[in-house]
Order: sequence, then C-alpha cells, then structure tokens
Amino acid sequence: MNAADLPPLLARSFTERLMRQRQASPHTIASYRTTFRLLLHYARQQRNKPPTAMTLGDLDTALLGGFLSHLETERGNDARTRNTRLAAIRSFFRFVALHEPRYADLARRVLAIPDKRYTRRPVAYLEREEIEALLGAPDLQTRTGRRARTLLLVAVQTGVRASELIGLRCQDVRLGAGAHVRCHGKGRKERCTPLRKDAAAALRAWLKERRGQPDDPVFPNQRGGALSHDALGYLLGKHLARARARCPSLHRKRVSTHSLRHSCAMELLHSGVDRAVIALWLGHESVEITYIYLHADLKLKEQAMARTVPSQIRPTRYRPDHDVLAFLNSL
Repeated sequence: MNAADLPPLLARSFTERLMRQRQASPHTIASYRTTFRLLLHYARQQRNKPPTAMTLGDLDTALLGGFLSHLETERGNDARTRNTRLAAIRSFFRFVALHEPRYADLARRVLAIPDKRYTRRPVAYLEREEIEALLGAPDLQTRTGRRARTLLLVAVQTGVRASELIGLRCQDVRLGAGAHVRCHGKGRKERCTPLRKDAAAALRAWLKERRGQPDDPVFPNQRGGALSHDALGYLLGKHLARARARCPSLHRKRVSTHSLRHSCAMELLHSGVDRAVIALWLGHESVEITYIYLHADLKLKEQAMARTVPSQIRPTRYRPDHDVLAFLNSL
C-alpha cells in the first residue's frame, strides 16, 4: 500500500464494514460520515496536509485527543456528542486492527481512549395538563393545523421516535379493529404500536383529507415529501410557543420531540403498565433502559415514601464524650 494509506482504508471501512458486513442504517452511516468529515478537516489544519496525502499514522492519539477537545471547546458539543464521535473512530480502528496488523499498536492505543463521563439529568416530559395545552395549540380551521394536531397526538400517544414519526407511510397505519401503526425503528427493527380511539379517529380524518398513496408520508411537507427533522422541530416549537400562553409551567421546560416520547412512557408508568411492556412499546433493546423513568417520576417516589413508617425516636442533640474531647484537645 502506498504512503497515503488513510483514504483507501477509510473508504473500505465504510463500504466493507459498515455497508456490507454490518448493513448499518442510513442514520448510522450519516453520523459516521459527519464524524470523519470533521476529523479530516481538523487533521488537515493540524498536519498541514490534505486528506488525500495523509497516512494512518497521522491520526495518532495526540491528534485524536485534540480533536475530541476541539469538539467540546470550539464546536460547543456536549460530552454525549463527543462520545458518539469517539464511537465512530473506534469502529474504524477496529477495522484497521483486523486488516492492517502493522497498525495494531496504534489501534490498541486509540481503542483505549475512554468515554467522557457526564451528568445524567432526569428525563424531560410533559404532565397531562401540559400535553392538553400543546394539543390544543394548532388551529384546526387550517389544513396545516389539522396536520400538526394529528401529528402531535400520534407522537404523544404512541411514543414513536422522531425518525419513525416522519418516516410513517400511509400503508403503515391500520385503522378499524386493533388499530395500530407499524414503525420502522433503530437497527431495522419493526414494531406495531396500538392506537387509542382518539388517535385512531384523528388519523382516520386526516388520511381521508390527505388522500395519499400507500407509499406517501402520513405527514407531508408543503411539497408533498416527508418532513425533515428540522421541519418537525420547527412545527413543535411553533405550537409550543402558543401552548405556553395557556400553560405557564411550560415556560420552565425545554421541550423537544424526544420529550413527547418520554411523556408517553411516563403516562404508561403512571397507569401501572409494567416496565417490560413499556420497553416493548417504545422499542427499547433492554428493559433496563426504562429505569430512567422510575428515576424521573417524583410521584412514584412520594408514593413509596408514604408506605414507610415514620420513626418514633425523638430528635436529640449529639453531645460528644468528655474523654474524646480531651483527647482531641491534646492533639
């Protein structure tokens, strides 16, 4: 292999490892692509050479450590994003260790770079009155308002991810007895999520108005295509601003599309649904992930505390033994 061995190795890691062997999703490929675009741009500045002339040795641990710091200090990324970028780099160096043994020592050092720890905050979710304020924000006298109200209702009631919501096709909606939506989730997993009567009725009315073909998106943009993530965020922000006028508690919360998913999980938890069912409902890999909702739910903690018996011991002030004080004073 010639001196500039980084470009062909990087290309093979995408075509052989990600696409052919792992059959990674388009979202994963896009995330890895962004990571290496950022990394090569940073390496070009640090090494003063174009990416086509770089060798794998240019990506040593010193440069990678500087790149990870650059993400946080100059690009403003948080620790979780930094760790996601590091995961993509590790994936590449696992491929390197397998196919280029002469770089095994470099790969070993790169794979030893640790993740950065970060503070895990409680999940952000909406209470029932806040959900009602949000669902009441769209103007039902307009087509876009009816689309927005149906979209928000489906998001809150089903708990689907943002990518699953904008990827819904008309053929994925089943109405009538056993109404449900079929979601295409992470890792190419499919699952069916049931619909309540109100969500099913709203979807039935919207699909009748929408008049789409089976493969058309349920919630189209102005040109008839699928909504983008940015468009979905704009739609939520627009109606959230109106909802805050009716529900002041929303001013204290940062609400994203993922907050609607968390809101669905918390409503299921408050209704007494088992954690295993919630994990299946949301398409989680493991039941353990649903522990985040137990940690976030103050009501459940208050109910648990109410079952405890308060202590009957009267509080008294601690008075140290005189011998101990004498010993301490003698030091």
